Amino acid sequence: MRKVWFITGAGKGLGRLIAGEALAAGDTVVATGRSIETLERDLSAQDGRLLVLPLDVTDLQAAQDAHEVAIKAFGRIDVLVNNAGRAQLGWFETISDADVRRQFEINLFGAMNVARTVLPSMRRQRSGLIVTISSVNGLVANPGGSVYSASKFALEGWMEGLAAEIAPLGIRSLIVEPGMMRTNFLDPSTARQGNLRIEDYDEAVAEFRQFIAEANGMQENNPATLASLIVAEASAENPARRLLFGADAHEWARGKCRQLSSEIEASAARH
Repeated sequence: MRKVWFITGAGKGLGRLIAGEALAAGDTVVATGRSIETLERDLSAQDGRLLVLPLDVTDLQAAQDAHEVAIKAFGRIDVLVNNAGRAQLGWFETISDADVRRQFEINLFGAMNVARTVLPSMRRQRSGLIVTISSVNGLVANPGGSVYSASKFALEGWMEGLAAEIAPLGIRSLIVEPGMMRTNFLDPSTARQGNLRIEDYDEAVAEFRQFIAEANGMQENNPATLASLIVAEASAENPARRLLFGADAHEWARGKCRQLSSEIEASAARH
């Protein structure tokens, strides 16, 4: 059966690639984003299978309005892709409280807004798939990524619990954890750095910013490949619940598992 996709953050990067792959597979796509000026030009579909809508995921009413338009147009939503997000990078103390809260508003509460809006339709259908674009940094936190990881850790904790709540209703969940991908994720126009200077961190922050500048555009993983995998997974008979993407993601995740195992054993030995 042809599916109807509702994709957030489809204006660029992975979201746009997923939309293109879904359209190429013959599915119908509701592509949403804050910047949608070129979406209809860049995504081509026949037979009215593409609907482009503006959406700031931090605005619950806007999410409800977009959902209502999508349902009126196509009658159902089979796949929700919560992709909209932003990277707030930098050492924790160099990031303002407002920027920390903004990170959570987009990466966590924005995803919750859209899920809260779409889930009633999926419950009525007794079917659906929620794809959550997280990161391997939803499993592993590194210096310079504490706030970003905090938002992704929270996103994954919420989705693990929600997945168990909605599974009896026929609604599936897929958490996607990419490693470093060649998108605009690290670009200065997208990623933000902490802007509060603390002398104790100056050297580490300078080294981190140099790393980000050098890595931008040179990441090893191809987002087009991941987009294709996600669209294929949506039609799989035995779909995954978690999809790590990239050798780096697998390496970091395995390292985290070994670390946790060691710490659990060490804790058990103490009592």
